[in-house]
Amino acid sequence: MSYSSKHSAMAKRPHVRASLIFLILILLTAFGVIVPVFALLPSLNSHSHRLFRHHLDHSELKKVHTRKFEIDDDMFWKDGKPFQIIGGDIHYFRTLPEYWEDRLLRAKALGLNTIQTYIPWNLHEPQPGNFTFSGIADIVSFIQLCQKLDFLVLLRAGPYICAEWDLGGFPAWLLTRKPAPTLRSSDPGYLQWVERWWGVILPKVAPLLYNNGGPIIMVQIENEFGSYGDDQAYLHHLVKLARGHLGNEVILYTTDGGSRETLEKGTIRGDAVFSAVDFSTGERPWPIFNLQKEFNAPGKSPPLSAEFYTGWLTHWGENIATTDADSTAAALREILAGQGSAVLYMAHGGTNFGFYNGANTGDSALDYKPDLTSYDYDAPIKESGDIDNAKYDAIRRVIQRYSGALLPSAPSNIEKIGYGPIYLQKSAFFFDLIHMIDSVDVFISEEPLSMESVDQSFGFLLYATKYVAKDNEDGHVLFIPKVHDRAQVFLSCSSTNKGVRPASVGIIERWSNRRLNLPNTRCDSNNLYILVENMGRINYGRYLFDKKGILSSVYLDDNILYGWKMIPIPFNNLNEIPRVDSFSHIARSVHNKITAKRGLEVKHDNISSEPTLYTGYFYVDKVNLRKDTFLSFAGWTKGIALVNDFNLGRFWPVVGPQCSLYVPAPILRVGKNVLVIVELESPNGEGVVHSVDRPDFSCGDSSNSNLSQLLTHQHSPHLRTSQQRHSLKSSLEN
Repeated sequence: MSYSSKHSAMAKRPHVRASLIFLILILLTAFGVIVPVFALLPSLNSHSHRLFRHHLDHSELKKVHTRKFEIDDDMFWKDGKPFQIIGGDIHYFRTLPEYWEDRLLRAKALGLNTIQTYIPWNLHEPQPGNFTFSGIADIVSFIQLCQKLDFLVLLRAGPYICAEWDLGGFPAWLLTRKPAPTLRSSDPGYLQWVERWWGVILPKVAPLLYNNGGPIIMVQIENEFGSYGDDQAYLHHLVKLARGHLGNEVILYTTDGGSRETLEKGTIRGDAVFSAVDFSTGERPWPIFNLQKEFNAPGKSPPLSAEFYTGWLTHWGENIATTDADSTAAALREILAGQGSAVLYMAHGGTNFGFYNGANTGDSALDYKPDLTSYDYDAPIKESGDIDNAKYDAIRRVIQRYSGALLPSAPSNIEKIGYGPIYLQKSAFFFDLIHMIDSVDVFISEEPLSMESVDQSFGFLLYATKYVAKDNEDGHVLFIPKVHDRAQVFLSCSSTNKGVRPASVGIIERWSNRRLNLPNTRCDSNNLYILVENMGRINYGRYLFDKKGILSSVYLDDNILYGWKMIPIPFNNLNEIPRVDSFSHIARSVHNKITAKRGLEVKHDNISSEPTLYTGYFYVDKVNLRKDTFLSFAGWTKGIALVNDFNLGRFWPVVGPQCSLYVPAPILRVGKNVLVIVELESPNGEGVVHSVDRPDFSCGDSSNSNLSQLLTHQHSPHLRTSQQRHSLKSSLEN
């Protein structure tokens, strides 16, 4: 090539380069990435550069990170856009998995964009090292379903959750560790178990964090700790553990009551943990939100009521809790209208299936208040999923107005059906069944052992001993200083008249702790049986360390009784398989043998003060008739009910207010369904339970404000007249 040609080619090269640059810019613009490219180029002047950066810092810059949930300018930001949390608590462990989607769709129609749930440690680790994450405990599937339905998730990881759940979510076996751990504290003996548990659960949920592509935007540390203690070392240790498993991007948060005292004790100052608040519905929210700002870093305090109460819990012996729909909606309106965020507690309450209900106390441990089986909570989505109520409509109107979203149509209520009367036959007397328990499952000790000490967490424990009592015309006095929670006492002669059944002599309750008069039987030796029911461990307050069973010596006429046998009475519990064959299985086996010999015309001799198991059947003829139902226990006294081996929970209609138990359709079968009832005292005279199409919370004497007052006015075996004692004495001797 000649020099002149070379020079000509060099002269054309800048024009080619300019064309290429222009073409590249056009392509980049077409693919929507021109902004970040220009951000790399030098600005034309410093003033325009500052304006551009300021604009990016507050809106466009956040869009660069397309999967991020954060707090800035006292607001929540989702993928660079302001976000208002309008959430609700739905606990996966209080609803059958088959109904999770149904309840979530009802929450979606209510207008919620976020679901909050606790994690109950005791559900997932019923025995040390025995972890379960299937069925109703399949937390991963629940969170994934939330994401599928376009919900974000607030995860309350505990380890303490309260929640009106047995022991506040702690597994009962923690109470047997040596030395005894100090729950909810920086005690190393307690923290080693927390570290072990979080080392299992947090890696399971870490892939579901928002920054990892999942729906979890925040994870709660502990729960309302400011109402319990002020151990900052404990809280900081939990934060360190959580960060180690979850990383630094997820928002950690605490929730405490909206007072200065609770916030000072329960929050973690600085910007490492976001401090949310809760307060009574109807309380002025904005002064509390302003107080909340003092406990968050500047610009890091979006107003959030993490528990906006739509209703309230109910204990046995109280009126069913209800709250006004309009006032609830008005209180929510005041928060949302000011761009505050709120989480409905509860959006859907559900059910305390099995033995998992918790309990509360008053000023003393004797003022014991166990929770109902139902956790309806007067929430907008009822226990059975119904939404045809004023509260749901009122809350939905408020959310529709302030969220600006077009809400999906509200689904219809799930159809309920009453299958009619279910006639039950006596399957077995309680004391006949205990002889079928393997001797290796019987514990022997000089003094009574707690339920936890014999490796039993829930249900019933039978204590048995013998005594020789001197003849005393006035009888004898039995005293148990500490029994948790309700003891039924029985006597029989151990040396003569062996065919005579043990006779009920009275009841000793934790909340009354009275002395019990025993008759003079004139037996050579007496068998003393004490059946203790665990009615739910305390889940809140200073009496949290709540062992069950007989927790003291037992005194007869001021002398200690020694030589005890402890016999665990196993029943199926929610998501837990008994370590020995359950009583319900044994009872059905005995019942089947009886009916095989006698046919189905067995006449029921139902009247008995001895705990008795009853069995009945009802039929579902077609798949489309497998519907939700309720079992009405009007006329019965106290006990538990199982349908197809699923433990529905406790019934106690003489105390109330709950008269019926919810039976979700998924536990029913097409064809024959088996109902087993454990009646602890006196059955319905007709031996019938009615399957009905609606719940009933009108049982008991609701004029008394607490269980102790209520039971004082109930007819009870420990208020026997001298004539009744004479009759009992005769039955023991003959």
